[in-house]
Amino acid sequence: MTFDQLLAAVRSDNEVVIPGSWGQGRASFGGLLAALVFERMAALVGEGRAMRSLQTSFVGPVAPGVPARCEAEVLREGRAVTQVQGRIVQNGEPRLVCLASFGGDRESAVQVDALPAPKATPVEQCQALPYIEGVTPAFTQHIEMRWAFGHMPLSGKGGREMGGWMQFRDEPLSLEDAHIVALVDAWPPALLPHLKGPAPASSLSWALDILHPRPEIKSGDWLLYKAGIDQAGAGYGHTHAGIWTASGELVALSRQTVTVFG
Repeated sequence: MTFDQLLAAVRSDNEVVIPGSWGQGRASFGGLLAALVFERMAALVGEGRAMRSLQTSFVGPVAPGVPARCEAEVLREGRAVTQVQGRIVQNGEPRLVCLASFGGDRESAVQVDALPAPKATPVEQCQALPYIEGVTPAFTQHIEMRWAFGHMPLSGKGGREMGGWMQFRDEPLSLEDAHIVALVDAWPPALLPHLKGPAPASSLSWALDILHPRPEIKSGDWLLYKAGIDQAGAGYGHTHAGIWTASGELVALSRQTVTVFG
């Protein structure tokens, strides 16, 4: 199933079965799960209130091929901001929990330009991360990544920065906030170039802010992602990232806490 097909499924029914093609090891791809819950949450919010901030805790793995429920409820609806909670439940246990803030525009005297995009090698000149069955995560058959910053995962070469270009391999009908949620989490943790071989690593928590008014993004456009490591040690890493359009407009900001062994 394509990403758009899964979005359509969760819009019509809160129970969903994640296909194995969207796997990440023995679990399902976390970015897809967060995007599906986000879609349920956004459906409860009135027009004119865009998602400003999404906080996600990855409580436990969601197994592919097993029914899971996507739930959402409005916690509070104020004059300008709506707070919504969402989660995925599988086998009676919470596996992913989200809190999102949706807010309408406000009048303000504060106006600060967005962070500029970093200089990056053109996408056609960047090395692609190929989908290799049994080697790369299964979900990468749906999302294409081109390396522009830092070293490849498991190279042992270290560094503080990693990232590049990203897009869906199956072009969506349109690129909405849910698509951005999934794309941003597709990149492996920026800590992985420090490892010389495979080791368990996964997101523990994730905070994503999408900027509005959002720059115009067409369905086939590439987005640029650049992550940096703030600190890592004792089995945890703390990273931040920015996401820009190909023309250099800031789209979103991301921050993750990652567990890593090895």
